[in-house]
Amino acid sequence: MNVVGMDFEPAGELKIGQVGIANLRIRTLDVARLVDEMRSRVQRAPNLFDRAAVVLDFGGLAHAPDAATARSLIDGLRAAGVLPVALAYGTSEIEQLSIQLGLPLLAKFRAQYERVDGTPAPAAAATALPPRREPPPPEPPRAAPAPAAAQPQPGLMQVAPVRSGQQIYADHRDLTVLTTVGAGAEVIADGSVHIYGALRGRALAGAQGNTQARIFCREFHAELVAVAGHYKVLEDIPKDLIGKPVQVWLEDEQLRIAALD
Repeated sequence: MNVVGMDFEPAGELKIGQVGIANLRIRTLDVARLVDEMRSRVQRAPNLFDRAAVVLDFGGLAHAPDAATARSLIDGLRAAGVLPVALAYGTSEIEQLSIQLGLPLLAKFRAQYERVDGTPAPAAAATALPPRREPPPPEPPRAAPAPAAAQPQPGLMQVAPVRSGQQIYADHRDLTVLTTVGAGAEVIADGSVHIYGALRGRALAGAQGNTQARIFCREFHAELVAVAGHYKVLEDIPKDLIGKPVQVWLEDEQLRIAALD
């Protein structure tokens, strides 16, 4: 068999990377109201939300919607300017809905209390056993010396400016940017974000849900700031804070922004 000149390269290269996808947690299944809210968000911040990928999270409802209602919501959201791309995993009912809608299911793990078929796992019954005489236990082996304490992971330091289209992510640590974050750029940290220059793009702290994380920057022009999923866009920020040194934090589930003294 002649293999000279045969191309063994794949036609497409698949890579899994860090992506920013908004999570729309639905608390009231009112399709018209949800669509109006998302249309308003897109109109207020078109550069941020227009054609944004959105995961639909029905975990805030007592029951998952039927497929017809979910399709109506998806069509309405698309008309409003956002693109539902998946469902957030919640129960086996949600899993079935994702199959009916032809959308993927995003989940980190299946809850330990749920079986594969969706029924609750029974609690293990306690069984009383008659006492019996046990042989004396063997002498325990000498304990090995305790390992040295793990060294804390240092924060990620970004020296070069973060330019438009770039994304920097500090996994399980703080992020420090020594220069600027340009418009259209995004910096994300599971801990806090410290920016020693101008912030013109997006900054997201507490990406894994750390409500104690904060954002600090020396010159505030942010397109968006968020802590543990709670966000504000530039249009929501008081004008007297623009261009000032500020800090951003979460208090009583409300995002606070204040000038630094």
